[in-house]
Amino acid sequence: MQRWRDMADIPEDWGRSVVTIGSYDGVHRGHQLIIGRAVAHARELGLPAVVVTFDPHPKEVTRPGSHPPLLAPHPRRADLMAALGVDAVLVLPFTKEFSQLPAAEFVVKVLVEKLHAQAVVEGPNFRFGHRAAGTVATLAELGGSYGFEVLVIDLIERGEAGRGEPFSSSLVRRLIAEGDVAGAAEALGRPHRVEGVVVHGARRGRELGIPTANLDTVPHSAVPADGVYAGWLIAEGERMPAAVSVGTNPHFHGTRRTVEAYALDRTDLDLYDQWVAVEFHSFVRGQQAFDSLDGLLDQMKDDIRRVRERTRAD
Repeated sequence: MQRWRDMADIPEDWGRSVVTIGSYDGVHRGHQLIIGRAVAHARELGLPAVVVTFDPHPKEVTRPGSHPPLLAPHPRRADLMAALGVDAVLVLPFTKEFSQLPAAEFVVKVLVEKLHAQAVVEGPNFRFGHRAAGTVATLAELGGSYGFEVLVIDLIERGEAGRGEPFSSSLVRRLIAEGDVAGAAEALGRPHRVEGVVVHGARRGRELGIPTANLDTVPHSAVPADGVYAGWLIAEGERMPAAVSVGTNPHFHGTRRTVEAYALDRTDLDLYDQWVAVEFHSFVRGQQAFDSLDGLLDQMKDDIRRVRERTRAD
């Protein structure tokens, strides 16, 4: 799959294509319907399928300080899109100047002149252009003028997560913030993941015989509510069952919020300065302080037992 970080990266001889546009943070099951339809239509026409997305999130530019928690960094999103059959991803730098492009100018500069869109596939609530003035009706009207068709995918994906609320990035973020990582996984179609570089911590886990990988997570990452989780640590090409702690380590009077993962039965790992990922399976318990170190150790042993049981089936 081709990955373009700017319109200048698009090959000069790029031909017609089928395009879908959106933030697509998380590539959740609702997103998968739209992207999947774009890919299927591209295959029908014998054309490549292209996803256009933005960096940073448009909200951070239009309302500084309002950047939503990210469900997946752009490289991860691109991998997920590639798995759906997407042929190219264009990540447009979303600047103040870019945010002021009128809807028609956006269509001409991106869809017509650069991607030569044959078709554009979107959901019914798609908005674009300055002040989000463009709608799917606007897009269809412009398509008539510039020779591309517009397909609107008006399907709603829902399940038990959020008590049957339609799957959306907002729903997934809320579930994660509540610690309902199992619900988030249902909406995403896979476990929620955070990524980052392993950094040095207080080394208390190593001293206790339970060494943890302490992640410096990607900025704005959607980190679950404080607590202990069953999950997996992905490092050095392995996906290892892990007990994951999120929070400030109240037993040791910590103040900095961290994400730490202990790969079960692995005391041989040296992951400092390596890029790793943590996936969340389910919530085990909330964070708490204990009356003694022995009390903490007993609880950690019970946590590990529960994590082992939950991840064994997966």
